Amino acid sequence: MPDTQSVQGRIHSVETFGALDGPGIRYVVFFQGCPLRCLYCHNPDALCPTDGTVKTAEAVVREIERYTSFIQSGGVTLSGGEPLAQPEFALEILRRCQSMGLHVAVDTSGGVGLEACRPAVEEADLLLLDIKALDDKLCRELTGRSNENALRILDLREQLDRPVWIRHVLVPGYTLDTGRLTELADFLTGYTCVERVELLPFHKMGEYKWETLGRLYLLSHTPAPTAEETAAAKGLFLDRGLPVV
Repeated sequence: MPDTQSVQGRIHSVETFGALDGPGIRYVVFFQGCPLRCLYCHNPDALCPTDGTVKTAEAVVREIERYTSFIQSGGVTLSGGEPLAQPEFALEILRRCQSMGLHVAVDTSGGVGLEACRPAVEEADLLLLDIKALDDKLCRELTGRSNENALRILDLREQLDRPVWIRHVLVPGYTLDTGRLTELADFLTGYTCVERVELLPFHKMGEYKWETLGRLYLLSHTPAPTAEETAAAKGLFLDRGLPVV
């Protein structure tokens, strides 16, 4: 029988009072490492899987325990980086938190194959799934990877009747396109597990990190969506009865 006390992984950072990554006030654990290379990544310092701080799942949960009185009505979110790129570590933290009565959300880009991360996908109380692009060619252009794993994860949650919040970044010149957004909205109407759609305007707040790391940021001249463009995008989803924010 495996010694679950020794399960360890790499953490980038934590946020003790998060309000943007799932319902309520949440303790957010940002995992180190991600298989995607999104052009607009705002945490490029979390990409390398060998950086970060090595911790056991037990140690991570001990820290979370200190905040249970504040997050009891919210919960814990495993984010990144990509938490499912460390599937055993993520699963152990998830199970330990659930055993304490805490709601656990997993925030994933869907960049990891189900063969590696299925238990964590199945057992998460909520999945925050970032669909980078429905068009596979565009997804590869934006992230360097196919969207196949993300869509398989969504299909599994649908089969299990387990809740999903979809996240989608509105990037001018890429995903901020009426035709593409309409296609995505129509696609999502076929899923009863989708409880919420978050349309996130592209921003460049992480550009300085790319410069610090000596990496070329290709979207320097890409503007943020206007309020009118964001509202129009949301309207496409609302028109189809999707709960969009």
